[in-house]
Order: sequence, then structure tokens, then C-alpha cells
Amino acid sequence: MKFVIATHNQGKVVEFKRMLEPMGIEVVTAQLSEPEETGKTFMENAFIKAEAACKETGLPAVADDSGLCVDYLDGAPGIYSARFAQPGKRRLTVLEKLQGVPVEQRGAHFVSAVCCVFPNGDKIEAEGKCFGTIAFESRGENGFGYDSIFEQEGRTFGEMTDEEKDARSHRGKAFALFEEKLKEYLKGGE
Repeated sequence: MKFVIATHNQGKVVEFKRMLEPMGIEVVTAQLSEPEETGKTFMENAFIKAEAACKETGLPAVADDSGLCVDYLDGAPGIYSARFAQPGKRRLTVLEKLQGVPVEQRGAHFVSAVCCVFPNGDKIEAEGKCFGTIAFESRGENGFGYDSIFEQEGRTFGEMTDEEKDARSHRGKAFALFEEKLKEYLKGGE
């Protein structure tokens, strides 16, 4: 089975492939237009992206909408994580807004909403969350986005291996649930 990944984020493409290919899914990318993300939740935005990609390609399409929610910032950047600041300045902007904030007030969580839309209109949705804190500085070269400032047990996601991150991350949890739901869905078609 071939699925198109509805993203222009190369970091996400790598993670999607790593998680979907063991399920026997051939992962492809396409030059897709970017639909306007008008949803009020991560799941609504994931659906908008997956539905648009499915319509454009005629293939089942998987999209993720994910982001960082910082307690001290009343949940920001949230669904605006990718547009929170200028590219290359997002992590720095979060760190600046938390300047002088003590560790006990630096709680945060990542959310990943995964949506798959099929050409027949069926859809599968799964959501994962992981909780941690915002580090005092950016650390680590692995991952992408906010990974190098999101900390669990003294290490940022940027300091973890792909396997360590997948085992505890929001996207790893969302994909574990998505895999269960997809297997169930595919069984129904047998």
C-alpha cells in the first residue's frame, strides 16, 4: 500500500518513513500545495492537510499537525508552533519569553495529531502527547523544531537518539495508536 505524506518538513518525512515503512506502507512524497490551516485544534489542521493531499494525489494521505504548548505562555505557541516566530528563531523566541522563569514554572508538552484520509472518504485519527519542561538553553543536534529545548529527565529531545525519542515522543505515541487503528481498518477490508 502506498501513502503520500502531506508535509514539506523534511524532518517529519524522515520520522514518518521510519514509523510507517515497518507497517508495510510505501511512503511517497509529492509537490503538494499548502492548504490554509484554519483549524482550531491540531487534529482539525491534520485533517485539512491530509484531505487536501488525498484529493491532489488520489492516494491515501497521512498528515500530522503538531506543536509545543508551554504552560507559562498559556499553551503558546500551540497550533501556531510552525509560525510562532521567524524560521530559525522559534526556539530562541521561546527561550527569551521564559528568561528568568524558574524550572518549576517551565512545564510544557508536545502534541501530535495524525490523520489519514483515504480516497473513499474514510479517515483514521490518532493523537499523542508527551510532557516535559523547557530547558534553559538549546542542547543537542538531533531532531528538528523545538526538540533541542524540550527536556525530559535531564535530556532534551535534541540529545536523544531517534529510537529514544520515538519511544517517548508525542509523534511516537500518536503513531503507535495510529498503527493499531490502521491495522484494524485494513483487517476490515479483507
